Formats: sequence, C-alpha cells, structure tokens
Amino acid sequence: MEKMYTVIIADDHAMFTDGLKSILANEADIQIKLTASDGQQVINFLRSHNSDIDLVITDINMPDMNGVALNGLIKDEFPHIKTLVVSMLEDAQKIKTLTDSKVNGYISKNSEKHELLTAIRTILKGSNYFSERIKEAMMKAMFEAKNAPEIILTEREKEVIKLIAKEYTTQEIADTLFLSKHTIESYRKSLISKLQVRNLAGLTRYALENGLVD
Repeated sequence: MEKMYTVIIADDHAMFTDGLKSILANEADIQIKLTASDGQQVINFLRSHNSDIDLVITDINMPDMNGVALNGLIKDEFPHIKTLVVSMLEDAQKIKTLTDSKVNGYISKNSEKHELLTAIRTILKGSNYFSERIKEAMMKAMFEAKNAPEIILTEREKEVIKLIAKEYTTQEIADTLFLSKHTIESYRKSLISKLQVRNLAGLTRYALENGLVD
C-alpha cells in the first residue's frame, strides 16, 4: 500500500494557498490536513490534535506568528515534522536564521510548479531542498556573518527586549525590572540603534529570531 503523506499549509494569501491546494490535489499520496493564515494556528493545531504531520509548508511574513518563529517552534516541539518555506523574501539573514533552526527547504514563490513538487517530494523522502537562488542568498549570509561585527547584548538588555517581544508596555517593563520608566525608554532607544532596527516590531522580530523569547 502506498504511503500517505500529511501536509499543513500556512500562508495568509488565499490566492497562493488555493493554488497550492490545486497542485497537491493531483498528488494521490499527499493529503492536506490544515490550511492556516498564520503560524499560531498551526502550533495550536499540532498541540491539540497531536497529528502525525509529515510536512509544514509556510510563508515567512504572516500575522501573529511568522514563518521564522513557526519553524523554530516546530523544530523544538515536533522535531520529526519537516518544514518547507515558500516565500517571495530572499533576505540573507532570515535564510541563515532558518537554516540554523534546521529548516528542511526554501524556495521562492516565483518557482515553477515542477520545482515546488520536486522540493516537496525531496523533503518527504528525507533530504533537504534549497533552490539555486536561495543557495546564493545562503552564501551571501555566510559571507556577511563572517565579516559582520558580533552584537553582544547585556543581560539587562536581553531582559528588556524579551519583555518588549511579550508586548509589555514601558511601564510594565519598568515595574517588572524595578527600574524607572525613563530608564526603560533609554534601553529601548539604545537597542533600536544597537540592533539597527527601526521600531519595536524590529526588536520583537530580533528577539524571536534569536531565541530570546520562551
């Protein structure tokens, strides 16, 4: 009897999700268990159903929980599940973060149908798959990491950014760490400058991508 593979799709663009469902509908041995619009829905499903899922196909930019955070949680809680990122983004640093977190594959949304199926089949059979464009971006990330100065956060800075990522207000962070509101505001401005991000969303993304949030 032919083995059946179970798949989850996570993407907040209905057009892409519908297209991928249409492609996989022609694959007799692949069953879609869930389509979700963000990573949190996927994690909730996995935790509540304890499903025997083989592969999660995910975008990067999604509300509530992005694909980078989703991949990290899957690899921590469900290490047997394979992950494939299909995204328009080809950001070298995000790719490095994903590969460091053991993502099994990454291709562009611009990929042809045959490459998408090749990636899925390759991963389901136990190997990893990265498109040529993504491999080039990975090499770029390795080069940048080798030449970039190391950013070291103090323990206090880690505490502050962790609470920012958990959506604490400035006053709540000050109360939790027994510091003044002015001190927390200074930490926030310093972290934005130090990490070269633009706003609190950038700090939150950094915390998630670097494992600073439980």
